[in-house]
Amino acid sequence: MLSVNRLYVSYGKSRVITDVSFIIGKGERLAVLGRNGVGKTTLLKSIIGLLPPAGGNIIWNGTDISRLPAHWRSRLGIAYVPQGREILPELTVMENLQLGCLERGNMQYAQRRTECMLGYFPELKKHLNRRGGLLSGGQQQQLAVARALATSPELLLLDEPTEGIQPNVVEDLERILKKICKESGLSILLVEQNISFARSMAQKFLILQKGTVACSGLINKLNDDSAKHFLSV
Repeated sequence: MLSVNRLYVSYGKSRVITDVSFIIGKGERLAVLGRNGVGKTTLLKSIIGLLPPAGGNIIWNGTDISRLPAHWRSRLGIAYVPQGREILPELTVMENLQLGCLERGNMQYAQRRTECMLGYFPELKKHLNRRGGLLSGGQQQQLAVARALATSPELLLLDEPTEGIQPNVVEDLERILKKICKESGLSILLVEQNISFARSMAQKFLILQKGTVACSGLINKLNDDSAKHFLSV
């Protein structure tokens, strides 16, 4: 499904990602872990098309998408929820949701997908006509995830989805995402600092250290010693 092969990514002359490779199959959930500043967000931005690779390639369903712009990757079935959510604060919850899927179809399609997302995220039903910027942090995160999922993606990229939100909202988000994965075969690439959430949500892990893969494997092999060595500040 997604194959990242010997990827290199730079900001100007500064190399951030060095020789990173991994594969995500259909329905798989991979957590990318590491301290701040090791290249986790850069990796996601390169996969979605916001940063061009300096070397290596990104293969999506057998096609090299390394040079495709972000909007084409979205059309091919990759969705991205950035750190900080980046919903449109002046638009209502309904407008945010519909805008998220108009790219993939007409207004009738957008309405169907919006109704589907509200079934998964019933908390948002109470605020359909409320501006996104007036929602709580947890509600904004739910809206950001729902908007991305409204595009019917095959792969969802999540950057720090639990940052700054309450534990009960984190639990709801985990439950909803697992349900969607089970029902649709959705794959997830998750960047996270919350080790407990990553262990519960993901099936596989990859730890970045100074932009390279320091450790990887099945999530149940991520023991406390490895977590402390690679992830503690």
